[in-house]
Amino acid sequence: NDFVTKTDKHVEKILIEELSKTKKNYSFIAEESGIIKNKNEDNFWVIDPIDGTTNFLHGIPHFAISIALKSGDEIVSGLIYDPIKDEMFYAYKGKGSYLNDSRIRVSSRKKLEESILCYNFESSNNKSIDKIYKNIKNNFPLTRVTGSSSLDMCYVACGRYEAYLQDRYNELIMPAEGLIVREAGGIISNNMDNNKFLTASNISCHAVTLEITNKT
Repeated sequence: NDFVTKTDKHVEKILIEELSKTKKNYSFIAEESGIIKNKNEDNFWVIDPIDGTTNFLHGIPHFAISIALKSGDEIVSGLIYDPIKDEMFYAYKGKGSYLNDSRIRVSSRKKLEESILCYNFESSNNKSIDKIYKNIKNNFPLTRVTGSSSLDMCYVACGRYEAYLQDRYNELIMPAEGLIVREAGGIISNNMDNNKFLTASNISCHAVTLEITNKT
């Protein structure tokens, strides 16, 4: 755990240094360093140096770096980089989403029996989780749990998964991947009155995925 913390801080330090060279006065919201205010407080880089830290700690090659640019109240660009597979997902507001040099779109699959739902539940002691599991099983026979929310959402954006569900939502946790999903034609919903569940999916699976959380 100390190794992961040191690595988090080291990666974050490099990102802040390099981004500061590009936009010298922009401010930062960073996982380890917190809020760093510079001259320009209208623009913030939002950084998660390692998403999927448990995977990283155990040598599982599935984790990513997440960077978003928040201008005013909007996320205007976002980037998720998987250093193991050398896959870079990115999006610009109003200009689409991309994987490396190719434009990406969410899956067009409509049949639930052919669709994959990936989920991430951190509040395992939440009483509603058991109901969620049952609802998932009744609707999606194909499921995955990978341990990296940023890559999970990017996989929805590029059509590898049809839907993603998690039980903890904070708009500052995943601004980059949220933009990438939306710009790829996906839909994101969060039920703030219901344990802050978040769903991300293609159009066809949206209603069913959202209903899974609403039934709890």
